[in-house]
Amino acid sequence: MIVEEKKVTLKGKNIFTTESGYSFDELTIVYETYGKLNKEKNNVILVEHALSGSAHAAGVHPGKKNIGWWDPLIGPGKYIDTDKYFVICSNFLGSCYGTTGPSSIDPKTGKPYGLRFPKINIRDMVRVQKLLLDYLGIDRIKVGIGGSMGGMQALEWAVTYPDLVDKSIVIAADYKLTPLNIAYNHVGIQCILNDPHFYGGDYYDKPHKPDKGLSTARMLGMITYKSGDLFDYRFDRLRDENNFEVENYLNYHGLSFINRFDANSYLYILWAMNEHDITKPYGSLKMALKRIKAEILMIGIDTDMIFPSKYMRDFIKKLNASGGRGKFEEISSMQGHDSFLVDIDKIGPIISDFIEETYNKEMVCV
Repeated sequence: MIVEEKKVTLKGKNIFTTESGYSFDELTIVYETYGKLNKEKNNVILVEHALSGSAHAAGVHPGKKNIGWWDPLIGPGKYIDTDKYFVICSNFLGSCYGTTGPSSIDPKTGKPYGLRFPKINIRDMVRVQKLLLDYLGIDRIKVGIGGSMGGMQALEWAVTYPDLVDKSIVIAADYKLTPLNIAYNHVGIQCILNDPHFYGGDYYDKPHKPDKGLSTARMLGMITYKSGDLFDYRFDRLRDENNFEVENYLNYHGLSFINRFDANSYLYILWAMNEHDITKPYGSLKMALKRIKAEILMIGIDTDMIFPSKYMRDFIKKLNASGGRGKFEEISSMQGHDSFLVDIDKIGPIISDFIEETYNKEMVCV
């Protein structure tokens, strides 16, 4: 499936204001679409990407071999069938893959924003996506879906825009981070901030970038994305003459990451994840849950150390107790948190069945 990256730049006085109070007069959003929008405009599936993902969820770009990050799931005849559905994936606010973020040029200064970029949260990201849907003339989402941070966005859509979303699929995610997750993120943040080449975030015109800090932060992340069982299976205590194989694995991913990601974006995204909590505007989880009108499917992974299944089970129980409609499914995988990117044959049928099933008044926690 050949696909093209699309881009829209929205301009206007205070066209978007973050919850932290910063107003943009110009905002660029990069996105991709797959399939065709039907006449009724009711076949839209909104795909949300995770921390280091992009709008390129499926297919390949012309003349390239860059397969989309969820390509086994999305396409003609696949679990998310683009012969039936119009699929949209946009790069979120604060990223470094085309949508306005810290590495973008601030029109007011002519220089990259750096740490002058405003503090953002996941609701801001969702609200920017709403601007994109408004631009595309879409006012209904059949399904919002995402894994990890993408799942947090999919759930936020159901809370912030309850009248727009029919169903939400939240994979390996919850409504807020645990203290342990915040601790992991804090270490990654400190790796970057303490890199001698960070220069207070103004490193774009410097000969050296905060590569060591970003690389180390990524290595820490890679540990949490997998499981101990997978590390035992793949690496055991094998080594070459210099390193254990697991060290080589982490070094490779750390070094490759600095060639494709921006350190400031990494900071802003981790800060946004840490601060995220769907209850914040409403005062309590009960009040936030009462806003949700969409059917909610949460999919957990039995070896996920970032979002253990117990938290998702608990969320669904509370949602149903508040009058909502939710269910929980769990897959077994040694892949850990990253299973949502790898085990498509396990999550795919669950996703497809949920998309296709009709309204079920008696949805319960499984």
